[in-house]
Amino acid sequence: MNCVKLLVSKAPALQNFTKYFIPFRNESFLTGTSSQYIEDMYTVWLKDPSKVHSSWDSYFRNSVYSPPPNLGSLQKNEVPVAHYYSRVKPNELDPTNKAIEKHLNVQAVIRSYQARGHLVAQLDPLSIMYDPNTSHSDRYGSPPQELVKNYSLGEEDMNKIFKLPVTTFIGGDEKELPLKDILRRLEMAYCRHIGVEFMYIDNLRERNFIREKMEKPGVMEISNEKKRLILARLTRATEFEMFLARKWASVKRFGLEGCEMLIPAIKQIIDRSSELGVEHFVIGLAHRGRLNVLANVCRKPLYQIFTQFATLEPADVGSGDVKYHLGTHSERLNRATNKNVKLTLVANPSHLEIVNGVVLGRTRAEQFYRGDDEGKKVIAIIIHGDASYAGQGSVYETLHLSSLPCYTTHGIISIVVNNQVGFTTDPRHSRSSRYCSDVGHVVNAPIFHVNADDPESVIHCCNVAAEWRARFKKDIVLDIVGYRRNGHNESDEPMFTQPLMYTKIKSHKPILQKYSEQLVKEKVVTDKEVQEEQQKYTKICEDEYLKASKETQIRLKDWLDSPWSGFFEGKDQNKMLSTGVPEATLMHIGKKFSSLPPPQLEFVVHKGLERILKQREVMVQQRTIDWSLGEAMAIGSLVKDGVHVRLSGQDVERGTFSHRHHVLHHQTKDRTTYQPLSNLFPDQAPYTVCNSSLSECGVLSFEVGFSMTSPHSLIMWEAQFGDFANMAQCIFDQFICSGEAKWMRQNGIVVLLPHGYDGMGPEHSSARIERYLQLCDDDPDVVPPESPTVALKQLHDCNWIVANCTTPANLFHIWRRQIALPFRKPLILFTPKNLLRHPEARSSFDDMLEGTEFKRVIPDDGEGSKNPGGVKKLLFCSGKVFYDVRKARDEKKLEKEILIVRVEQLSPFPYDLIKKECDKYATAKICWLQEEPKNNGAYTYALPRMQTLLKKTREVTYVGRPPAAAPATGTKAIHNKEVENLLRDATAL
Repeated sequence: MNCVKLLVSKAPALQNFTKYFIPFRNESFLTGTSSQYIEDMYTVWLKDPSKVHSSWDSYFRNSVYSPPPNLGSLQKNEVPVAHYYSRVKPNELDPTNKAIEKHLNVQAVIRSYQARGHLVAQLDPLSIMYDPNTSHSDRYGSPPQELVKNYSLGEEDMNKIFKLPVTTFIGGDEKELPLKDILRRLEMAYCRHIGVEFMYIDNLRERNFIREKMEKPGVMEISNEKKRLILARLTRATEFEMFLARKWASVKRFGLEGCEMLIPAIKQIIDRSSELGVEHFVIGLAHRGRLNVLANVCRKPLYQIFTQFATLEPADVGSGDVKYHLGTHSERLNRATNKNVKLTLVANPSHLEIVNGVVLGRTRAEQFYRGDDEGKKVIAIIIHGDASYAGQGSVYETLHLSSLPCYTTHGIISIVVNNQVGFTTDPRHSRSSRYCSDVGHVVNAPIFHVNADDPESVIHCCNVAAEWRARFKKDIVLDIVGYRRNGHNESDEPMFTQPLMYTKIKSHKPILQKYSEQLVKEKVVTDKEVQEEQQKYTKICEDEYLKASKETQIRLKDWLDSPWSGFFEGKDQNKMLSTGVPEATLMHIGKKFSSLPPPQLEFVVHKGLERILKQREVMVQQRTIDWSLGEAMAIGSLVKDGVHVRLSGQDVERGTFSHRHHVLHHQTKDRTTYQPLSNLFPDQAPYTVCNSSLSECGVLSFEVGFSMTSPHSLIMWEAQFGDFANMAQCIFDQFICSGEAKWMRQNGIVVLLPHGYDGMGPEHSSARIERYLQLCDDDPDVVPPESPTVALKQLHDCNWIVANCTTPANLFHIWRRQIALPFRKPLILFTPKNLLRHPEARSSFDDMLEGTEFKRVIPDDGEGSKNPGGVKKLLFCSGKVFYDVRKARDEKKLEKEILIVRVEQLSPFPYDLIKKECDKYATAKICWLQEEPKNNGAYTYALPRMQTLLKKTREVTYVGRPPAAAPATGTKAIHNKEVENLLRDATAL
């Protein structure tokens, strides 16, 4: 090809062109100047074949060449019209020959239908999508009514026979068709009740898959048996909503009326995917239609759903949640395939699309733990609303995880329940794109828009979706266009804001009625059978309602979406496994982590890393660890014990501050890496460390979902800087902080938030300690009763753990403690930046051996501790400020007068240990020391608890920065002055 281009560029004139080279056989690769030369050569040949070289004559005569007329964006390797020229002798052709033009235009028409047929498809059941009186038309304009009008084809051409190109399947076994049949078949495929966007996909095999599924004659035909099944499922979906409306007319339930086809759609995807080998379906959706999905997809016992409408007391501890946020997990026989399937419906708050990442994490974890590396056994199905799918940023963040190696779930089936309105906002005010599903283009997902009032078209799209995902392991989007028969909720008045739409809705037949009438007319079913099916399901609902009326309590455990079978059984909640390990294990891990890759790998390591490895080796020999070795010791000892460890975040492989280096990169070979911690022991558990996309919300929600799947893994997410976790605040609020209280769902995720004031500005200093402490659910006015197990009981009763470690050994223990606990709690861990290499932030092997444990409080054991009466000032602090103040104190030689106590675990608050320190130094002035501004940090959390502990008999004063709107200054000089003032106040007597 390059030779051809070179020769073309050297050709001085067209008449000499043919002397330089023979025709190139794959001209679709030629672009620019070379392509233009061939077009000119073709024009010469049309006029007089003798004017060109004999090889060119043969080339054009045998139809190898495909001239590019006005065909739009011709795709690579597609040869649309080469067939036509073999039918006419060259000397009979001329540049104005109408026959050639007609053939070319037919190809253009076919391509136009494939690319733009969705613009004229009848997608809207209400027929308002292009009504000039509705909100849609002034944005989009009226679509073209004829895709052929610009291609010089008229009535006189309708009966002419045209040879079909290889880029269409409308002919089936036929190679030629009259134009009228070509147009009829194209309209049936692309302009009826399905509009499909797929021509932007750059893979020809994938495009042809869609073409075949849409164009092949008979591909959309459906058996009478399948029609009856659709009707039965549609009946259950409709009757369920009607039953709830009769029994609880004024209660919010966010019903599915107007898009009842969602239920048969999901069930068809499950049926077809089950046939193709899928065993577990992880489902996410917001509130609309959730109860119906619970009842008719997950087969949740109806009486358990109905009890949620009653004002019953919960039988479990926890706040619970409204009925349309709850999740579930079920295993049942799929009658359509006679195979067992698992269904997990993930609980979701009213933040509509925030569950997406959680679903993907759950799916990835299920695939990981069952060794489903290709995603054949577990898939994700996510149901969206039209406004939220277009408007929520979490959609984009999670879509971009679809092909990332450590995050892919091998294709998501996304279903948009398109009500054509969001709350009270019409589409022209809720998005800037034509379709609500346009975000799917970013991952080259085919998008099927389908009219919800055509059940058979919906089912066809569901089959295609299941088959696409099974074959290509890629995302696909189904946009089911319906409407919302009621307002946003059942007590809402939609005529306030959508009068024209709801005027039409009032007179619009429900889909069950329309489809029943259709099947009766087709003699597939009788009126009697329709009525019997409805009465049968109504009786089921009535029986379950009677059963629910006898219930006295609501059991939240019935709604677990992630049951951990066997985890809690037989565990003593008052006992915890040891977190210390033998010295031989520490030494082995240390040596492996500080060694170069094995010589046989011939792995070239960066010179700077060779120095780092040697420094680590020296520390191991001295039985000392820094922060990176503390992390490695924790991970290595856990994987030795069979615990899978996963560390994810934007720069976690190297570490944002270049301290970790868990993945070594070959310096002369691309994509060649070595992971020391994955090569410690022959039978170790996997260690997954993976850099993520530049996302907080999407990736953290993914890791939350991953951690829900198994209690036997340590799942950690690290923010690049603690400040950036703000972008995932919804995940902290809705899933991590309150997930157990709302949904009885424990979670052991570890969140690492780099924190520390180093003069780097307001966005690189504070991880907002105060926010996480504010979300802790312990009572500041209640001191837990002292007992040998008080620390463990506090952990059991809290909603999450908040800690700020100052030593590598404490980091080692708190990571291991996450697995050693007989239950699971999230851990919010503030990690340092300058302590990663601080010469004093070191620990001895002795602090990690068997019998040692995490220190909630680290007392000052210096000279002053030997004479408590001589201590004048007792400083309580947390984090790296300890090292700064200790240095300033020691320089002033105040070791005997000022003691500094480190509070490593901020919540649950270590009342017992702090009381011990306060009692020991009964005459000392008590201060809370922090480097954060007074309205930030831990001060506002610690103060009331210390006052309660001391019964307000001793004053607790504050030492730190004054209150501030911004978390830190952006000026180095001001920072230095603030540090100077802080150290002065801290060491003042």
